[in-house]
Amino acid sequence: MKVESPKLAALPGIRHAFFTREGGVSEGIYAGLNGGTGSRDDEAHVAENRARMAGALGVAPDSLLTAWQIHSPDCVAVDSVWPERPKADAVATSTPGIAVAVSIADCGPVLFADAEARVVGAAHAGWKGAVGGVLDSTLERMEQLGARRSHIVAAIGPLIRQPSYEVGPEFVSNLTALDHANIRFFAPSDRAHHALFDLPGYIRARLENLGVLHVDDLGLDTYSDEARFYSYRRATHKGEPDYGRLIAAITLV
Repeated sequence: MKVESPKLAALPGIRHAFFTREGGVSEGIYAGLNGGTGSRDDEAHVAENRARMAGALGVAPDSLLTAWQIHSPDCVAVDSVWPERPKADAVATSTPGIAVAVSIADCGPVLFADAEARVVGAAHAGWKGAVGGVLDSTLERMEQLGARRSHIVAAIGPLIRQPSYEVGPEFVSNLTALDHANIRFFAPSDRAHHALFDLPGYIRARLENLGVLHVDDLGLDTYSDEARFYSYRRATHKGEPDYGRLIAAITLV
């Protein structure tokens, strides 16, 4: 049902999960633990799946909070159950009993915790968000809540890995134009003028450049492991009309 970061699991007073697709009630192309409120899955199935996730984290079902994700750089702070989901791609809290969460299906879920300051966060970091600053804004928001950057542990969960992530020449040009050193995140592809992008490598480097000293990468690929993970790109390649969403969440006990 879930995988965990050893570094986050070792922290006192923190509970977290990178939920897999195993252990849910959804059927068909969504089979398993689909937590995607934005999917076209049966709403009752999604609600039951999310309730199971909340239970695993020890919070009430309505306290598992995901924003309305738009591939933005924005992080919001939350201290109670919100009446309407804000548009953002990261959530932070210093309130026990609130599980801040993100939904993903190839993009990078990054969970953050400062166990000493009692502040946690969750970020949805696809290439657009990671380049655009969602990791930066999550750290800034956590600092506003009392966290210290040097004490924060960050964990990169299941996401699309370099062998599965082919991109076109314009992608390479745009990213290297921002910083030529970014060329190190690309490997040759079998297709002419294309490359394979190392999203988790880019996320880790970005975090380290931002002063995060403790980064844990679980090394899991959503695209290649269909039994455990949903994947937007895999669903697209298979011609499926929609796809399930994975949930990554963290809470203060």
